[in-house]
Amino acid sequence: MATSQTASTHLSNLQMELLKLYPYSVSDEELKDIRLLLADYFARKVDEEMNQLWQEKNWDQQTIETWKNEHLRNRSAE
Repeated sequence: MATSQTASTHLSNLQMELLKLYPYSVSDEELKDIRLLLADYFARKVDEEMNQLWQEKNWDQQTIETWKNEHLRNRSAE
């Protein structure tokens, strides 16, 4: 007799919160707005973290110029 194992699935707090919206039906336009809202939120978070990193590392325009001239190609892929 074979035994079956059930995989434990853990949802994040964000997933749990979004599940609370399932009973509500929204129009395609509202869904588009919600997607845009979420995308904007996460884009803002990335910007904030990048700004913090630039401050901590003291990066400037010269840093960008240095990066542009670096050769980071993986030789094993050639």
